Parts: sequence; structure tokens; C-alpha cells
Amino acid sequence: MSFESQPGPNSSTVSTLVPVPAGPVPIIPEPSPRQKVDITIDGQKLMVPEGTTLLEASRRLGIETPTLCFLENLSPVNVCRVCVVEVEGSRTLVPACSRKAEPGMVVRTDSERVCLSRRLVLEFLASSVDVSTAPELKNYMVRYQARPGRFGPPAPARPAGERDAARPGLHIAPDGTRATTVAQPVKTDNDLYVRDYGKCILCYKCVEACGVDAQNTFAIAVAGRGFDARISTEHAVPLPESACVYCGNCIGVCPTGALMFRSEYEMRRAGTWDESKQTRTDTICPYCGVGCTLTLHVQDNTIVKATSPLDQDVTHGHLCIKGRFGWQFVQNRGNLEVEENNAKTTHQEGALESSRDD
Repeated sequence: MSFESQPGPNSSTVSTLVPVPAGPVPIIPEPSPRQKVDITIDGQKLMVPEGTTLLEASRRLGIETPTLCFLENLSPVNVCRVCVVEVEGSRTLVPACSRKAEPGMVVRTDSERVCLSRRLVLEFLASSVDVSTAPELKNYMVRYQARPGRFGPPAPARPAGERDAARPGLHIAPDGTRATTVAQPVKTDNDLYVRDYGKCILCYKCVEACGVDAQNTFAIAVAGRGFDARISTEHAVPLPESACVYCGNCIGVCPTGALMFRSEYEMRRAGTWDESKQTRTDTICPYCGVGCTLTLHVQDNTIVKATSPLDQDVTHGHLCIKGRFGWQFVQNRGNLEVEENNAKTTHQEGALESSRDD
């Protein structure tokens, strides 16, 4: 690397040192165009680039395929099974979120077999999980006429810690009169967010966001087997004792409200949470130079939570603890001014006393 002296912008006598590369500046090559494949979805033919998933192809045609475990900023994990579609020649239904389009593929997204499968999945979920704060899932239940009540009334909630202590392979058969549930007390072991695993559908989104897809903290994972499978910290320790860094990305991707801001949880308990009265304003996080976009949710002139748009180019919807939770100071401006004035008064009085002593 060498340097050349060049005239400044405002004067011919002022010069600046400009670095000059020793060799040619590297040029990033344009990505090679992907080949097109022809597929047919619900009788409509289209051409899509190689590697396109069936979910992406369906959306290009305006076909709404339900999803619960899929999110654009996470890797597909294929666990919710509500996006399954029927592919001609395939023995089983395939997950549209991860199955790639192949030449000549014929797909049916709303056949009787597909609808029955989706209905059963939704009924199993809603019969065992509290879906009261999962509006998208409830809309799917209406769409596919799911009737979870046919499995019987829900069983009572299990005592705190019982599911966490479940041993793999040890399963107690239900009596058949009630629908077994994952109901349990809410975990409120920190001041930032709560974990209500009675609402967890095991979509794996929180695990992915805590892992390689975003934070790389690996504070949570899936423990147990079968119906006893659950999201857990290492050795089921309380969250403050785990590796959690409180980025809140797990909250941002949770589709059912199992993970929720403490502020939202308290307002819902008090009956004051009202999304119809909330406004959303995009701004830039003030804490560092990364430039993450924040969406501030405001109700009654008070910030109640902060999220980030998925299409945000910097972090694709993910935030750190400061961006996700560090907005409380906005509501305490009056208190801060009082404290600053008190500090100034104390400092001035101290300086005056010192001058008198001199």
C-alpha cells in the first residue's frame, strides 16, 4: 500500500494522503444466474429458479400456505407440519418450507389429504397447548375447521418443575377422560421476559434464534422425548443462572406468546393490553453504530415493547439486549432531569462550601 498526495477540496495548497492499492481493486463477481425449473402448483404452471422451495413458489402464485415453525430469517426445521403439501408420485406429504422445486413436479396445496393432515395437527396442538395468544394459529383452526375439544376437556396443569424433571422413556399413560396438556406455571425468574411453556408448540424457533441462526449463545435446547419434550436451559437451571444474554431474539420469533416481554405480560394480567390502541414507529437504535432498526410499540404515550422488522438489512429482525429492552429511559426523562438538577445543586453547594473554607 502506498500513499499519494492530492489537492484538498477547497484549496490547491492543502493536500491529503489518499491510500492507493498496490494492485488492482478486486471486483466481486456477479452471481451466476440459476437455472429455471418448471413446476405445476394447483393446476398453475410456472418457472422458478433452481433451489426455490415449494413455499416460495406457492407464494409467487398468491397461494397462502400456513406455517408455524417457518420464518424468513431462520433455517427451516420442518417440525410443525402444517405447511405440508401433496407432491405427485410422493408416498408421503412433504413440508413446503424446505422441499425444493424439481423439474416437472406437480404439487397440490389444498387437497383433501392435505387439509385432513393440517386439521389433525392443529387439533393436536390446540388440545394440549394454550393458544389464547396465538392469533395466527387460531385463524388456521377456523380455516381448517379444527375441533380440539373432541379429545376431551384439558387435564389440569402440572406442578411447577414437574415437566422439567421428566425422565426420557418414562411416560405415564393418560386415563383417556381428559386431553393431556403441557399446562404448567409461568416462569418469571427475571425482569425482562417471562416463559409460559404452557403455550409452547415446540416450533424450535427460539432454539434456532439462540443458536447458529442469530445469537450463537446456545442457552436453550430441546430436552426430553415424546410428549415430555420441552424447551430447557442447561440442566433446567433458572434463566439468570444460564448462558442467556437476554438478547430477546427468542421472543421476537415466538409465534404463540410462550415467550413474552415482562411489560406485555403484566399488562395482559391487568387487562390493559390493547393492540388496537397501539401505534408502531420505526427508528434507529441509539446505543451503537450498527444502526439496527427498532419498531417501537406505543400505547397511551408509553413504549410497551420494541421489535425489529424482518426485512431490516442490518440484522434481519434480530437485536441485542440494549435494542430489545433498553428503552425504559425514555419513560423516565422527568426523573432523570430531577436527578441531574439535584446533582448540579449538590455540586454547586459543595463548591460554595469549599470556597468559603478557603
